[in-house]
Amino acid sequence: MTKPIKILDHKKIRSILHQYDQRVIFEKTNIIPQECELYKHLKEYVEFRKISSKAVLGIDIYQYSSYGEFEQTLIPFLFKKMLHTTIELCLSHHPFIFQKYSRHIMEKNFISTGDGGFLIFDNPMHALLFACNFAVVLRVYNAFHFFPRLRKIIGGISIRYAMTYDKIYHYANNFYGRAIINNARILARDNLNRCLIDQHTHTWFTTNIEGVENLQVITLDDVVNIFEFSQPDYDKSMLENTDDKIFSREPTRKEGIINSDILKIGMIRSKESELNIYNMHLQVSMKLSNDDDPSQQKVVTVSLGNLNTAGI
Repeated sequence: MTKPIKILDHKKIRSILHQYDQRVIFEKTNIIPQECELYKHLKEYVEFRKISSKAVLGIDIYQYSSYGEFEQTLIPFLFKKMLHTTIELCLSHHPFIFQKYSRHIMEKNFISTGDGGFLIFDNPMHALLFACNFAVVLRVYNAFHFFPRLRKIIGGISIRYAMTYDKIYHYANNFYGRAIINNARILARDNLNRCLIDQHTHTWFTTNIEGVENLQVITLDDVVNIFEFSQPDYDKSMLENTDDKIFSREPTRKEGIINSDILKIGMIRSKESELNIYNMHLQVSMKLSNDDDPSQQKVVTVSLGNLNTAGI
């Protein structure tokens, strides 16, 4: 069963502080107080070990500041349209996997950074599929098929991606946690427009599908048997009338993920911990149709990330 994101209540924390601490104190002699009681009650309330892990997909527009001032004012609109289009593709292309999501939920779980942002998902499979669909939308834009005149004005766009899987909590209408912190640091260290993942994401795929390399051969039935998707709160009856654009019923490399590679490229230090970073490269082939004119169809093959393994 999907674990909800832990919510920390401001009033509750303030109540604990009022009971076991003082907001301001001025004494003639300064004495460092004992914090044992406060520490005990804060730890009991936060229950850090019970804060669930979530997948975070970081998307960053490469060299946003290098665009002209006029073009920069248009990029936030373009990014939002690409984001909304990707959300619609995920809901229509992967109805079983994204059955617990809606456009509202995904927009609510998006943290904007101006030139990109972070999306929060239940597990790395959701993050991976969103990244694949976003890469397709990006290619369609760069190939002058998505707002072609706007494409001529702004120019081409390059994106770098990062995926992390770690603790996330909610406080004061914002998301916090190591998954977001680590994701931001991975993106900041990359200047080669790659798709980088952390050790926890790598371990999740190894545990559930025997590794990222198997993304090119697993079927929808294999996905259904992943622990998170096999739980009773996932409606299996949907599989009778729906398919998936990435994972077919039978093994095939004609559509979906046709190539998948993973390579460890280095380690970065985050706070007091070290992060093992992997470079993921996928080739995704997808048949698209024009919503405004269904007779217009096109098969698009894109790369998510690249094969450059230079250090980080």
